[in-house]
Amino acid sequence: MNIILLSKFRGRPYRIQVGSPMQLTLLATFVFIIATGVGVMGFWWGQTTQSSDRLAAIQKEVQLQRELIDQTKLNAQADLDALAARLGQIQAHATRLNALGQKLIKVAKIDPGEFNFTQSPGLGGPDEGDSSSNVQLDFGSEIDDVITELEDREQQLGVLETILMSSRMKEEVFPEGRPINRGWISSYYGMRTNPFTGKLQFHKGMDFAAKSGSEVLAVAGGVITWSGERYGYGNLVEVNHGNGYVTRYGHNKENLVDVGDTIKKGQEIARMGSTGRSTGPHVHFEVLKDGRQINPQRFVQSRH
Repeated sequence: MNIILLSKFRGRPYRIQVGSPMQLTLLATFVFIIATGVGVMGFWWGQTTQSSDRLAAIQKEVQLQRELIDQTKLNAQADLDALAARLGQIQAHATRLNALGQKLIKVAKIDPGEFNFTQSPGLGGPDEGDSSSNVQLDFGSEIDDVITELEDREQQLGVLETILMSSRMKEEVFPEGRPINRGWISSYYGMRTNPFTGKLQFHKGMDFAAKSGSEVLAVAGGVITWSGERYGYGNLVEVNHGNGYVTRYGHNKENLVDVGDTIKKGQEIARMGSTGRSTGPHVHFEVLKDGRQINPQRFVQSRH
């Protein structure tokens, strides 16, 4: 066997003659080693490329999981913020009830020790050995505590209301008369044409018109439970008179009382205006019994 090697060196070819078995064996071994090396390199290159693709896929999946975790954290924080805001509203309501209870105690001249709105009622009982006592408190338990406090305050206020209505204040807190000194009735309770839409609509109160800034008077004594803006009413004053009676005075130019104030029959509580859904200066007067509007006309016309 002759092997010819071409080289640029001196431009002459070289001839190698392979004839013996030993030379053939060495040549075959050399060719096998080269072929094996090429195969191994090809396999290694293929495995390296496949591993790189797998690594890229894993990194992409990890990034997606991180984004999902971050979004979950944001949603959880938003839920906690909403719970915290709701808890704050409930606590503010409890504070308002406490202030209202304290003022009612003074009005009724009741021993403060009998109805104490400044602290929680006494509680107790034997130790039941409940292992859950070591569980950390969360927002849910805090809200439950505030709701329990509200229920206790409402129960005390209910008892106070009964006491007030059975006293000599009954005449003072029964709604009667007109909520103005001067003026006229511009709209009655019942069906009427809506001044804004022109359609028939039920009017749940009576309107008393006069010049802007006129006195708005409480038709009975009671406690202020709302003093501020409310949709449709503009500036509104709401008075709780006990025994299920509540009166409202809407569209005021200015409110002269605050929530928790105790007022007397005939007291000026606002100045007439045209705030909210209103076509001109007047007071929208409502009477509610057990949470439902009733016709105020019989109270306006009553005389005791």
